[in-house]
Amino acid sequence: MRKILIGGLGAVLVMGIAGLAMAADAQKSVTGSLEDTFCYTTLGAHGAGHAQCALKCAQKGIPVGLVEKGTEKMYILLPPKNDEALPDDVLKNMEKEVTVTGTSYSKGGVQFLTVDSVK
Repeated sequence: MRKILIGGLGAVLVMGIAGLAMAADAQKSVTGSLEDTFCYTTLGAHGAGHAQCALKCAQKGIPVGLVEKGTEKMYILLPPKNDEALPDDVLKNMEKEVTVTGTSYSKGGVQFLTVDSVK
């Protein structure tokens, strides 16, 4: 009985470590357009004519998304550190194509990307 229990615990430990490896965060660069998630998602509003509205929405705290060029996959942007705002380079480039480099995360089917740099 003791061998089975120890073997079972070992298997759980190995599976747990493997699960952590699959959820590992990765540094990546994504090119796409910066969108306010409310207007883009609910109204389909985007592009140069929507830039001022997108800026106002982002300034009010509506999450900013980076819509990847070619795939239309959206990353919700996060500041580089907790308790910080998004960098000014994000706000001044709303509705423009940029490349954001940062750490990617996935939680509950949502993709996130910290903003370490914007080019």
